[in-house]
Formats: sequence, C-alpha cells, structure tokens
Amino acid sequence: MHRISATPGTAPMVQNRHVIHTSISGRLLVATPPLVDPNFDRTVVYLIEHNDQGALGVVINRPSAEDRLSGLDVWDDLMSPPAVVFGGGPVGPDALIGLGQTGSGDRHDGWSMWRNGVGTVDLSREPYEVSPPVERLRLFRGYSGWGPWQLDAELQAGAWIVLDAEPGDPFSPEPGALWRAVLRRQGGRLAWLANAPDDLASN
Repeated sequence: MHRISATPGTAPMVQNRHVIHTSISGRLLVATPPLVDPNFDRTVVYLIEHNDQGALGVVINRPSAEDRLSGLDVWDDLMSPPAVVFGGGPVGPDALIGLGQTGSGDRHDGWSMWRNGVGTVDLSREPYEVSPPVERLRLFRGYSGWGPWQLDAELQAGAWIVLDAEPGDPFSPEPGALWRAVLRRQGGRLAWLANAPDDLASN
C-alpha cells in the first residue's frame, strides 16, 4: 500500500512562455454530462495539486464498500460519515490518500498540500502527532492524475466546470447527492444542469 504525500508547487502555469492562468489547486472539478470516460461520469473532484507538472485530485463522491484498512484503525474515530474508503480515481489503485480538515494553526506537522484548512495527512503518523489536529478525515484509494497540460486541454474542451469548494464538500455525509448539490447552489444555467436526466440523449 502506497501513501501519497507531496509538497505543493508554487510555479505559475506557463505554456509557450505565456502565463495562461494560476493554479486551481483547492477547487472543485465538476464533470459535465455526458463525459465519455466512465471513470469520471458525474464526478466531483477535489483538486489537491495543479501546477506546470500536471494535476492530482481525488473523486469525493464515490464511496466504496471498503470500510476497514489494516493498520489504520487509529484514524477510525476521525473519519467522516460515511466512514468508508472512497474511490479517488483510476490512477494508482494501491495508493492511499488521507484528506483532512482542521482549523488554522501555525504548525503544519504531518500535513502536506495545505489550502484553506484542507490538506493531505501523513497516515504513517499517529493522530496526536499531527498538528494542528485533524478534525475530520476522508480516505481515498487511488487518485485522479493528469500529465503536464492534460487537464488544461480537458478544461478548454469543456469536460469540467471549475468551481469553488465549500469547506465541507470533501467530507459530505451525502456524497451521492454532491454532484447535483454543487451545481444547484451555483444558480442559473448550472442549477438547470443539475436537473438534467442521466441520459441526455434520451431527450
């Protein structure tokens, strides 16, 4: 089992020597229907990292039936309901990512890729060794990864909608309703999209 930890990149997004946009780390990627790739159909991805080397995120609305992980029972009390492992994406199925939330703090011991109180947690530590303390945790098996400029191309093609994340989104107690909920709260055309039938071709 591999546990993912990384240091956030700070470089601006540059292509052909022109800055095209800043990092969208810490935001949501909401799949637009119908997305051809079944791995991402009606998914909501929390984007952990996005820089000129590529992007890494986890799907936050696909809980699995896996509810126990050997050696990680010390984290059980901090897991947000539903307290199961989520399918983070098709890349690295043996990789395990802990996404945690906490209040502000001066020390970030045991945290990586920290943004707005949400970051990845070093699961090899005991919970008491992580500072500031983890308030709630979500575990993901596998992740969603993009090579350099791959995600940018998908965004330009309209495969994803980039939206601000609310603090509770990665830890929603109703992940199955998250795709529609995120779109509905935007209002306007996106709220209409939330009510679109599963098979748009049928209408």
